[in-house]
Amino acid sequence: MNFVPLQGDSPVLLPEQIARALGGQNPSAPIELLSALIAAAIVGTVMLTMTAFAGPWAKRKITAAFTDRIAVNRVGPFGLLIIVADAVRLLSKELIIPEGADRPAFDLAPVVMAGSALLGFAVIPMGYLFGINMQLADPETGLAYVFAVASIATLGLTMGGYASNNKYSLLGALRAVAQNIAYEIPLIITAASVVIFAGSLQTSQIVAQQQQTLVSIAGVSIPAWYAFVNPFAFVLFMVANLAEVGRNPFDIPEAPTEIVAGYQTEYSSVYFVLFYLGEFLHIFLGGAIIATVFLGGPDGPASGSIGFVWFTVKIWAVFLFTQWARSAIPRVRIDQLIEIGWKGMLVLSFANLVLTAIIVGVML
Repeated sequence: MNFVPLQGDSPVLLPEQIARALGGQNPSAPIELLSALIAAAIVGTVMLTMTAFAGPWAKRKITAAFTDRIAVNRVGPFGLLIIVADAVRLLSKELIIPEGADRPAFDLAPVVMAGSALLGFAVIPMGYLFGINMQLADPETGLAYVFAVASIATLGLTMGGYASNNKYSLLGALRAVAQNIAYEIPLIITAASVVIFAGSLQTSQIVAQQQQTLVSIAGVSIPAWYAFVNPFAFVLFMVANLAEVGRNPFDIPEAPTEIVAGYQTEYSSVYFVLFYLGEFLHIFLGGAIIATVFLGGPDGPASGSIGFVWFTVKIWAVFLFTQWARSAIPRVRIDQLIEIGWKGMLVLSFANLVLTAIIVGVML
């Protein structure tokens, strides 16, 4: 059954589509609950699958290409079975709990880290895939919700560093808090400038406002993506996102040459896997936010039927950028990082917000 919305209708979200397929046009409450769980499992599985490819395999391949080395190529075709090998290797290791650790916080920290990223994908408009809308929910405060749940990761990092009973871990956690505060404010303020353009916090509306044509040059139409409308805000957001996901030059919280591995020093086995998974989930969530706010979301040729493909391409492009930064840009010192955030990014983001408000006010 095809549930593509008619012209002028509100898009039918993935849970609604599944509910209609299971229970008809008027599904019961249990069917709706089951449909919501199935839809969340589908989106979560897709994101976790991409993370499984990105962490053990793609990161090594991309880094090797940038540094003129040979990456994994022995286990399976193109080295793809390294994903399975790493999973078995890490999950089979002994789970070591440090003496004197705060056990509840120690156990919950990796779950909070990974779970906060997965929650963020709930309101991201991922587009259609052969007539199926891959968006889970579309609240009017969608963009605020994404930033709110993504920031919960800072709590997970703090819990992990504090509960480990390790001074290096605690130092890494404190650095993570300092960094996230310094760069999360410019990140949100820069996104607010896009909200001024779009006139809405609803993620679907932000994407819809970018469907128009900005300008046509020699028969080539340039879409009104906010990356083209306000490239300065796009650059600011990309830099702040690097700090939020802990990629060079802002990987201070886990700088191996200074504090061993930061907040995750004492974690092993499945707990380390969850921290590792959460890190890459947040990179993809950052890419999803950038694609939604600045790159038209799932917009692209034939996006009506394969918009999800274009959305996936965009978030992988952001992932490629983060890996390029990891390979090419040297790490800054902690004092430089804080100075860049508070004296540079914050001032520039406020300037961008004021300028955007003036421009929109004059245009209206």
